[in-house]
Amino acid sequence: MPEVNGPELQANPAQPVGAGVVTALVGFTSSFAVVLAGITAVGATQAQAASGLAALCVTQAVGMLLLSRWYRMPITLAWSTPGAALLASTGAVAGGWPAAVGAFALTGALIVLTGLWGRLGALVAAIPVPIAQAMLAGVLVPLCLAPVEAVRSSPAVVLPVIAVWLVLTRFAPRWAVLAAFGTAAVGAGIAIAVRDTPLDAGSMIPALQLTWPHWSWQAVIGLAVPLYIVTMASQNIPGTAVLGSFGYRTPWRAAMTVTGIGTVLGAPAGGHAINLAAISAALAAGPSAHPDPARRWVAAFTAGGCYLVLAPASAALVTLVAAAPAGVLETVAGLALLATLATSLTGALADEEHRTAGVVTFLIAASGVAFLGVGAAFWALLAGLLVRAALSRPRPVSPG
Repeated sequence: MPEVNGPELQANPAQPVGAGVVTALVGFTSSFAVVLAGITAVGATQAQAASGLAALCVTQAVGMLLLSRWYRMPITLAWSTPGAALLASTGAVAGGWPAAVGAFALTGALIVLTGLWGRLGALVAAIPVPIAQAMLAGVLVPLCLAPVEAVRSSPAVVLPVIAVWLVLTRFAPRWAVLAAFGTAAVGAGIAIAVRDTPLDAGSMIPALQLTWPHWSWQAVIGLAVPLYIVTMASQNIPGTAVLGSFGYRTPWRAAMTVTGIGTVLGAPAGGHAINLAAISAALAAGPSAHPDPARRWVAAFTAGGCYLVLAPASAALVTLVAAAPAGVLETVAGLALLATLATSLTGALADEEHRTAGVVTFLIAASGVAFLGVGAAFWALLAGLLVRAALSRPRPVSPG
């Protein structure tokens, strides 16, 4: 673990606690809209979506509390935002919501297996980065187009949201999505009051809606496999790299076991997947959390506690979102994913030799076209790998 000596260690004892609160708030508000859009798209009712959001909060909270305290590292967890975007683009699967729940549980089992069996992790890591990024970029396109479409349906609410996001992206990027969410909440509240939209107070009471998992081969191939690959390639592997950049060696087997079991346990309640945090990990692992690296685990521990507080609010949040004008939730989700889309497109097209394979993968994933009951993400990945193999130039054999 990195060491810091000298007067810079004289920090406010509350500093890591504050960093943990910020980590939780930024992580929650910046992507909960994506989660709700994804869970709803694969068949969840309003109550089941609220249950899924709460389950994700609780499982990742418990995981953070356990891992950060046991290893004394700022190990932060998150729900799989790219995975939620995948759900939104996939839509309903054969077998409906119970089959989606089964796919969530299988994803968790695969994550556990990855931690216990090194060859599976190596197989995922062997998937070419441009292909994985192209698949993710294609999945994100429909969500990132949502703000454009929402301007037509609810301009009075959506345009201020976009304006606030743009200004904050210029001057305070970390808070851009949080400010956009706040603006959307105010605008939605005004619209609900002006329209006198009725709210169901009973639906605001937190409750877990359990669903017995059902397995169908279409959901396994079209949802579980892409969800597993996206979660590993876009969350767990980068999350490990972020911690490593601050001098921490991630306990890989323990992290995969905790997040995998958490995903399995949260699946019947509607949680799709939890994983190592990637982007928000820097908020708890960096010097801003505490000058002393040995004290930064408190930030991750605090973030876990905050998610336990946020979990009961999920039902009320989903009820208010459902009553908001059309397109508001989708706008926040689309804005939150623009940076991820840009990164994915860059990764997909950077390698000139395999750019054609990346473009093919991207277009098929973005099309959303299903075949044999299997979603576009799987076919995009398969087609990209085939095109890459067909167009790869054999490496010259050096003499000797």
